Amino acid sequence: MSTADLAVAYLRDHSLRLTTAESCTAGKIVTLLSEVEGSGELIESGYVVYSPEAKQRLLNVSPKTIETFNLTSCEVAREMALGALCDSPANVALATTGILGPSDVDGIPAGTICFAWAFQTDQGQSVFTRQLRFFGSRCEVQRQAAEHALESMSHFHRRVLAGEQA
Repeated sequence: MSTADLAVAYLRDHSLRLTTAESCTAGKIVTLLSEVEGSGELIESGYVVYSPEAKQRLLNVSPKTIETFNLTSCEVAREMALGALCDSPANVALATTGILGPSDVDGIPAGTICFAWAFQTDQGQSVFTRQLRFFGSRCEVQRQAAEHALESMSHFHRRVLAGEQA
């Protein structure tokens, strides 16, 4: 089974509905999921937000967070995920922001991607963030990042179910 097949099965088995806030993955997460038959009922929405202005306007990312931590930061990814979750009836949000390459930007190495996984439960919201670096062409890094976001969703959701805090 593909990463997307496994993610769709997990979403279905756990009554999860997904929204995304994608910058560097440019909608690739939703695209991968949409290729799986029956996934439409599990995808609520997907934001593609490249510019700082779009992140602020559509997802309520704080300009101060961007200024303090940079666009490629776990802090921005966190606010992106929470912004998508707050604007949606979905109960899980995945967010990505980063540098696909081939060149470094502002001293951040090409292939650096920041992720956030946010979950809405009866107990409130839980958010997990990670920064990883991938290698390859722009397209390869983008696909690796999208697949990683999907693969890790179940891991972090199980942590929420176990009562762990982010």
